[in-house]
This record gives sequence, structure tokens and C-alpha cells, in this order.
Amino acid sequence: MLDLLGRAMFSRRWWVLGAAAVFMVLAGAWGANAFADLAGGGFTYAASESSRAADFEREALGRNDADVVVVFRSESWTVDDPRFEQAATKTLAAVPAQRVEGVVDFWHSQLPELVSTDRHAALATIQVAGEGENDRLTSYLAIKDKLTSPDLQVFIGGPLAMFDDVNVQSKADLTRAEALALPVLFLLMVLIFRSLLAALLPVVIGLMAIVGSLAGLRLLTLATEVSIFAVNVVTLLGLGLAIDYSLFMVSRYREELAQGHEVAEALRRTMLTAGRTIAVSAVTVALALASLLVFPQVFLRSIGFGGIAAVVLAAVFSLTVMAALLAVLGERLRGKQPAQEGGSGLWARVARGVMRRPVLVGVAVIAVLVVMGLPFLRISYGWLDTRVLPASASSRQVQQMLEDQFPASVTRPIEAIVREPGGKEALATYVDALARLDGVDGAVVTGLTEDAARVTVRFAAEPISPEGRQLVEAVRGVESPGGEVLVGGDAAGFADLMDMLEQRLPWMALLVVLTTFVLLFLAFGSLILPVKAIVMNVLSLSAAFGAVVWIFQDGRLTGLLDFTSTGNIDVVQPILILAVAFGLSMDYEVFLLSRIREQYDLTGDNTEAVAIGLQRTGRIITSAALLLVVVILSFATSQVLVVKIIGIGLAIAIVVDATIVRALLMPATMRLLGRLNWWVPGPLRPLYNRWGIRERG
Repeated sequence: MLDLLGRAMFSRRWWVLGAAAVFMVLAGAWGANAFADLAGGGFTYAASESSRAADFEREALGRNDADVVVVFRSESWTVDDPRFEQAATKTLAAVPAQRVEGVVDFWHSQLPELVSTDRHAALATIQVAGEGENDRLTSYLAIKDKLTSPDLQVFIGGPLAMFDDVNVQSKADLTRAEALALPVLFLLMVLIFRSLLAALLPVVIGLMAIVGSLAGLRLLTLATEVSIFAVNVVTLLGLGLAIDYSLFMVSRYREELAQGHEVAEALRRTMLTAGRTIAVSAVTVALALASLLVFPQVFLRSIGFGGIAAVVLAAVFSLTVMAALLAVLGERLRGKQPAQEGGSGLWARVARGVMRRPVLVGVAVIAVLVVMGLPFLRISYGWLDTRVLPASASSRQVQQMLEDQFPASVTRPIEAIVREPGGKEALATYVDALARLDGVDGAVVTGLTEDAARVTVRFAAEPISPEGRQLVEAVRGVESPGGEVLVGGDAAGFADLMDMLEQRLPWMALLVVLTTFVLLFLAFGSLILPVKAIVMNVLSLSAAFGAVVWIFQDGRLTGLLDFTSTGNIDVVQPILILAVAFGLSMDYEVFLLSRIREQYDLTGDNTEAVAIGLQRTGRIITSAALLLVVVILSFATSQVLVVKIIGIGLAIAIVVDATIVRALLMPATMRLLGRLNWWVPGPLRPLYNRWGIRERG
């Protein structure tokens, strides 16, 4: 198949490049508006009890949540001054009525929690019109510019403001990341290839990956919700893998030209070797990302679907557009190739040095990885809040004001929604039972119809703390006064999320391990190497997780990396890093060990096969990892903390994997295992002979 594809790309090269140009125009126009169709964070899921409670509450009792929080402040007037009241109510009255479902302010409600402790600020909550989140965001954008006053300071916050701030910041971050990454990538490519023309090709494919990823995300919104946080992560994957795959293609093509092959034959052989590696890598990474689909959250599922699309696009562009570019440029890409054979090369010397002292090197590397991973043992899981945004974001400023100046308003209660309550006496008994629970500061009925009742349970503990989760379980354990009781609120949402992750995470791990095991068996024809590779991946990932906890949870390097520590790590981020890093590490594993296997088949000498295999692939793996880290770190400059943590975590995982694991631990363990590396039961040998994944030229 790859042979036919290589021939087709040579004979139809101009048609392919023409189609690529049309794609760029159409995909660019379509993907330019991708941000407008994205959903919010997507960290809850419809099947959870807290989500069902919110849905039933809206149907039976009306929405009780504040979409927008507006803080009015004056340094000279207090809220009791008629001029303060007149200026604030005038601003609220200017909001288009058709865009608003309800407004609650201090002067009409006289609620004391709506006034700051120094009485120089007051807040108003606004429920905007709209059936879904995107409809409400449209209404918010229509009223946002109306919320100004010539006499008062006005600050806008709340969920919709946070969503809008993340949207705006993500666009700015994406533009900055592209501006940082592409020039640096080009300069590194020039150093790697020693040719301006050859260096330009991977950058072209990278640009196509960016455009294609944005278009793919918008296309995905036609079928399912896509989280706003998925944009940078999916684009990062598309750009990084497109650069890596292009590097494989150009390097192998120049190697074939250097061996004296004509352009057509060099391209065909490149497709059979590097093209095969790219196809295997794409399948490997896509299967790792597919493990995210076991989770029902929009955030993880949208990154799973979007990431798979980005990987496929990167592979397709590399095997088609890049192949056509190689055919067009032909002999002009010829350059001096570094020596590929073993013997005296740097990487071969490193491998032989390691294999002379495999126990010492192996123990030392494992000790380093274990020490790096120790902070992960004390990870504290949390949930996202406005601190994921920079300090200049309006929604974050408002949240800080609420905590500092309006302490009575920031209670984030548990909401117990009762279907068909059984009369006032039964409801009163239920409320009393809730109020007597340990940790509860009070319980009161805040909504009542014939079909439903809302009981608000206030407490002092943090919603995402263990105490908050225990209180949710206690509330859910109180006997219902009528029909079904659905418990919602932030604490219930976090408790549901943790319960779901505890149930689904083993299935994700099983899927990743099984697919990795099968792919590595097909790549190496061994039952031992897949187990060893999985163990090494666990060690390198634990080191990356430990570094993430040390940096972001403990608040190290806050000045250098420009972030505010929340004191915890969002619970879904390690899962996302696990899926992506596992796939990327298998990319290099297949590339390296397939060359070792090829040499072992020729000589039967395990030690020499490891040295020569590392010599042939060490430079390109290091270059590919360096380029990928540049891409990731450019996205890690994001001012959105979610993207920053994922970027830093992935960068650390890739650096650890491509250096001490791939160059030191792998040769050491292969030397200790010797011929056992290649052991496979007799009944499985025909399977490997038929479906084995090896480069063939």
C-alpha cells in the first residue's frame, strides 16, 4: 500500500499540491470561527447526579445560578449614598431586557451579603436569556459593553465572563505560540538539515496541521460539544506530530538520495521505511488518545476526538503533501548525511559504555526517576476556578473581590432538589435532619412548587476538600421527604467527578496497556520487550507527574513560569498527560527498537544490535524530541493554567523519555536481558511473521 502511495505521490505530485492549496484556503476560512462554536470547560457530565439535579431544578423551579456577577465600587461613596444607587441602577437598567431573565441587586433586595465589608462596593447578579450555554454566551456578549458607568468602577465576573475570558486568552495564546514556535523550529531545522530548503518543508506541514486542527475542531462541534480548553492541546498535538513526521520523511529521503537512488526510487523507499514508521506511530498515538473516550466528560472526550483527528491529519499530510513536495524538489534536497552505521559513532559509544556497566547505570537511572516521582505520592486533586486565568482577567478579579470583600456571598452551598415533596411537615423534618448533620451551618427551603423543592445546605468546608465530599455523601444519605432527591452544587459535582474517574480510570489504563502491548509485540516480535517498555513508561511518567506536583501544586517557579498556584492539581490533567505522553513515547520506542530488531535479525548479536540501532536512530530521535519540546513549550507560555500544566508536564515527560530512558535505561536493561529480549512462544511466531511492523526498504 505504501509502495503504491509513494508512486502515486510522485506521478500526481502537482495535483496533490494543488489540492493542498485548496484545502488551506477552505479549512482556513472554516476554522477561523472555531472559537465561536466551542462549549465551556466541559468538566461535568450529563449522567451525574449533580448534573441531573441542575437540569431538574431549571425545569421545575427555574434557574437559581448567576451567569454574570457585576461588582460596582466607589472609593468616595458608600452603597448607602443615593448617588451610588442611582449610578448602579442606571447601568443595570441600560441592559437590553430581551437578553436578561433576572437581576438581583442590593437596592431592591436589601440582601446584606451583596454589600462589601467596607460598604464601598455592591454586587448584582444577572441571569441572561438562552436555552444552552452558547445561547447564554451570545446574550452575555450583547450586554457586556452596556455594563459601564462614568461614576463607578465596574468589574464583570461569573461563569460566562470566565468562559469569555478563557476564549479571548486562548486565541491570544494560540497566536503567540505560533509566532514563537515556527521561527525557532525553522532555525533548528536549518541546523539539523544544513539546508534552508529542507528546513522549510516541515514548517509548511506544521502550518497545515494548525489550520487542519482548527477546522477539525469546528467540524467536530457539529456532532458533539467541544471544550474551549481543547483548542490549544489539539493544535499542539497536530503541529508537534506534523513536525516530527516531516523530520522522519525528509531525513530518510535525503539518506536514500545519498545512497545513489533516483528521485522516484528514493521516494518509494522513503515511503516503505519512514512512511511505515509514521503510519505505526499515528496508530499508536491515536489509540492512546482513544483511551480518553472511556470518560463521559466533554473536556476529555473532545480532546480525545480532536487529538485523534490531529494525529490523523499530521500523518496524512506527511505521507501525501510532504511526499509530493519531496518529489517536486527532487535532487535539490540532496545533502550530506551523517554516518548511520555503528562502530565509532557517538550514540554507539554511549550504548556500549552503558552496556559495560548495565547494573550500575540501570539502578542509577531508576533511582533518579523514583526520586523525581516521589512528590506525586502527595498530589492533592482539585477543580478549576478563575485562577487558571492571568491576574489581569476581569472574571478572576471579581472572584478575588468576592472572597476578600464579600465573604458572606461566597458560600457555594449544596442544593438538595426534592421531586414531589410529601407535604410541609415531611419537608420540615427533612430540612431539620439536614441542619443537624456535622459540618452543616444551616439548611433552608429556597424554592418550592407542588412538584419540587429546593433545600439549600450551607457549610464552611471547601467544596473540593475531603470534608466537602463526605458532607455530600451525608446529605445523600438522609431519607427523602417524598420522591427522589437529587443533590447538586459544586461539592456534589466534584464528588461525582471523583467517583466517575475512580470507576473509569482502570478501564483507561487497561486499554492503554493492552494496545501498547499488542503494538509492541507486532513491532518487535517479543513478549518481554512490551512489558519492559510499559514499566519504563510508568517510571518516566511518574517522574513527570512528580515534577508537575512540585512545580504547580507546591507553587515552585511561579515567577519564572508566571502562574498562581491553586494548591492542587486539576484531577483530569494527569489523565490527559498520561494518554498523550504514553502515545508519544511509543512513537520513539517503535522507531528505535524496530531498527535494533532489524540489526538483530541480521547478526543475532544483541549487544551489537543495540549499539548500532541507537547509532542509527539516536540523532533523529533527539532532534524529533527537541522539536516537539519546542512546540510544547511555546504552548506552555499560555496564560491559561490548564494549558500551561499540560505543556510543562508533556515537555518533562518527553525530555526524560528521549534522554535518560531511551539512551541509558533502555540499553542497560536490554544488555541485562540479553537473548531473552527476543523471546516469543512458538505458536505466536507466525503471527509476528505475518503482521510484524518493521521497516522494509
